Amino acid sequence: MARYTDALCRICRRENDKLFLKGDRCYTDKCGIERRKYAPGVHGQRRKKLSDYGLQLREKQKVKQIYSVLERQFKKYFYMAERMKGVTGSNLLQLLERRLDNVVYRLGFASNKRQARQLVTHRHFTVNGRRVSIPSYLVSVGDIVSPGEASDKLIVIQDSIAKAEHRGFPSWLEMDVNNLKGKILHFPSREEIALPVLEQLIVELYSK
Repeated sequence: MARYTDALCRICRRENDKLFLKGDRCYTDKCGIERRKYAPGVHGQRRKKLSDYGLQLREKQKVKQIYSVLERQFKKYFYMAERMKGVTGSNLLQLLERRLDNVVYRLGFASNKRQARQLVTHRHFTVNGRRVSIPSYLVSVGDIVSPGEASDKLIVIQDSIAKAEHRGFPSWLEMDVNNLKGKILHFPSREEIALPVLEQLIVELYSK
């Protein structure tokens, strides 16, 4: 599978928004966009006004980067969201939030989503007691997500949990820090997904 190997801070600078791709570092003064608030490249400081299509495209690229999803898979999520009841844009974000790698991150088991993806792929997490190694696995209401046997002793997970307690957990998830178990209480509404995105622009892009 293709994956991005360049500097992550370049992505935030390109989108002119903090996407929290590097976890805890993004909350410090070392954050790339805090130090250089302009796009990367030679002409980065000369931002051009984007067309309507350019705004829509940048919004789609932003969401893809936040969840580390490629175009083919992202388009699949969009068509799934389109068939669901409710608002397509909100449905799309809800589906992306339900990905196992994202839930592992939201529960504080990893410091960022890329780390969460790696932990899931390496079979460190279980859903309802069964090991799942597919980052795109969609959790359901009532599912219990927790580290597998022996995996809960990993230093990376222990450190991430300690830091996550200060940031808090989403209201649609319930986290038992003592037993290292997270439960999906309900699917997140748009108000519970705190992302700097205008999902309607993505809907407009795919509706052309």
